Amino acid sequence: MRIKTLFDLTGKVAIVTGASKGIGEAMARGMAEFGASVVISSRKQEAVEEVADQFKADGLEATGIACHVADAAQRENLINKTLEKYGRIDILINNAGTNPYFGPIEKMPSDVYQKTLDINLHAPLQLSCLAHEHMKKVGGGSVIHISSIEGLHATAGFAAYNLSKAGVVMLAQNQAAEWGKDNIRVNVICPGLVKTKLSQMLWQDENNLKQFKKNIPLGRMAMPDEMAGLAVFLASDASSYMTGAVLVNDGGILHAPVMT
Repeated sequence: MRIKTLFDLTGKVAIVTGASKGIGEAMARGMAEFGASVVISSRKQEAVEEVADQFKADGLEATGIACHVADAAQRENLINKTLEKYGRIDILINNAGTNPYFGPIEKMPSDVYQKTLDINLHAPLQLSCLAHEHMKKVGGGSVIHISSIEGLHATAGFAAYNLSKAGVVMLAQNQAAEWGKDNIRVNVICPGLVKTKLSQMLWQDENNLKQFKKNIPLGRMAMPDEMAGLAVFLASDASSYMTGAVLVNDGGILHAPVMT
C-alpha cells in the first residue's frame, strides 16, 4: 500500500478560495475526502458555511471563513482564523477568480482591468506569501494556483483575463524557484471549458457550446469534479518531486487543430 498512502492528506490543513461553488467546491471536497481539514473560503459567510455544513454532514472536516481575496485585511483574517481553528497551514489553493469584461483591448475600462488583476493575480501572490511563513514552520507545503488555458494562448476579447492568468503561471514558477529550499511546492492547474458560473457566457448559448465542442477532442465541456483529482495529486506526497509544473486539463483543446 506504499503508493496509495502517498495520496493521504490526513492531518493536513487546506485553504481553498472561491470554494462556495464550482471548481473550488469540488477541489475542497477532494481535499476533505482524502483526509484534510478544509477551510472553505469565498466572499459571503453564509455561502461558505452552507458548503462547510454539507461537508460535515458527509463526515468531513471543514469550516467556512469568508474572504474577499482582493482585500488585504480579509486575506490576513483568513490566514489568522485558519491558524486559530487548526493551528497550521499545509495546502493553499488559489482558485477565486473573475472575468468581468469581454471585448476589444482598446475599449477595456482601466478599472475593470485593474479589478481583474487584483483578484486573479495580485491576490494569489499576496495570499501565498502570507501562507509561506506558516508552511515553513510545519516543514513545507503545497500551493496550487488555478490559472486557465486562457493564460497559455490568446483569445480575442479576453485580454484582461488572459493577461492575469498568464501572470499566474509565471508567479507559480517564480515561487517554485524561490521556495523549493523551504520544501514548499508551487504548481498550476490550467482548466479548459468547465461548466461553472464564471464560464456561463461561453456555454449557456447552445450555438456557442456546439462550436466549442467541435474544437474539443473529447467532444464536451468538463464538470467541476474533473478538476479535483489533479488538486489532490498536487496537494499530496504523490507529487512530492513536482514544483513549477503547469498541468493542463482541457479535454485536448490546446493540442488539437481548430475545426470549422
